[in-house]
Amino acid sequence: MIWVIVSILIVVIDQVVKYFVVENIQTDQMIPVIDKFFYLTLHRNSGGAWSIMEDSRTVFLILIPIISAIVIYFMVKNKSPFMRLALSMVLGGAIGNYIDRLLIGKVTDYLLFYIGSYAFPIFNAADMAITGGTILLAIYLLFIYKEPPKKNQDELKDEN
Repeated sequence: MIWVIVSILIVVIDQVVKYFVVENIQTDQMIPVIDKFFYLTLHRNSGGAWSIMEDSRTVFLILIPIISAIVIYFMVKNKSPFMRLALSMVLGGAIGNYIDRLLIGKVTDYLLFYIGSYAFPIFNAADMAITGGTILLAIYLLFIYKEPPKKNQDELKDEN
């Protein structure tokens, strides 16, 4: 049950912050938090991460519920708290961005970082949850997950 709460909390935080940004920042306005490094801004993204597949709203509206159902299946099936946390973060972020796509057709992004003269693609809290969850999932799969031992032929015969 805690995993549902984590996902819902991510969605709520994401939507509240997006509402605050939309109400207080003009489109493409840059408010310095750390000058020449970190800015708050308002940008609408009609694509996926880094604006890939721009103007593909219908594709996202179809794929995200399917992918979310798969994520929920693995959350229920797997008993590892680490994996469930990772998947709940991905799910919460996906739902947060899905709400934007459903209601306004584009995702609201607002965090802008500069690394030297390079402007990192603008992102939001949902994106951070998806990225963090994906990193945790990779850590789980690479370093924590252990394949269950395979049963030999004698053990399989004994079960039947």
